[in-house]
Amino acid sequence: MPGLGTIINAALLTLGGVLGLLIGRAIKPSLKDAMIMACGISVIFIGGGGAIAGMLVRDGEGFSTTGGMMLVASLCIGGLVGEMIDIERGCEKLGVWLRKRSHSEGDTSFIDGFLTASLTVCIGAMAVIGPVRDALYGDISILVTKGILDAVIVMALASTMGRGTVFSVVPLVIFQGAMTLFAVLLEGVMNEAATAALSTVGSVLIFCVGINLTFGKKVKVANFLPALIVAVVWSYLPIGL
Repeated sequence: MPGLGTIINAALLTLGGVLGLLIGRAIKPSLKDAMIMACGISVIFIGGGGAIAGMLVRDGEGFSTTGGMMLVASLCIGGLVGEMIDIERGCEKLGVWLRKRSHSEGDTSFIDGFLTASLTVCIGAMAVIGPVRDALYGDISILVTKGILDAVIVMALASTMGRGTVFSVVPLVIFQGAMTLFAVLLEGVMNEAATAALSTVGSVLIFCVGINLTFGKKVKVANFLPALIVAVVWSYLPIGL
């Protein structure tokens, strides 16, 4: 059944988030700060590793990089579009709405937790490739693995940033559900180059999420989401850069 992987992923994430909330009540503030720093550093390496893996290729003399122009064009054009329509503000409004609906008006870290967790679990190679393989081949192994990773990450975030992190399951279901639907409707259109470009740019955005976690909010990551679309379009251009 297409979408089963996303359902399992969402269930594991929610379980991790709930456990994180229970654990967080018993953790000292100093330990919470240390856990946020640990999460940030981990996400930086996860995103950086994914980006390097996507850009590094073996040639006859060793290794070289590819996709540099694609990355620059995607981030510049995508960031420009995202800034003009201010996606970050839209995401914050969704966070405000969810905070109100969950009667969490007194939770000052709700929106930050929601945005941080949402961008961490919704962007990246596994969030794209997993739903595609689920839809086309009935292979849910990637999304089950992702669900376990998401559970651990959101558990750590929930213990320090509160219940807003658990509600990242909402955009996760929407995003991965949409990817599953697109994979069914556009079977054969998404080639290997498009998937690779999407994964590379997604990994860079995850890297930026890690920067925000570690050093405070430096990058409006949500405003760079259109870069993912630019990356796919770029992969079909006869440029090869």
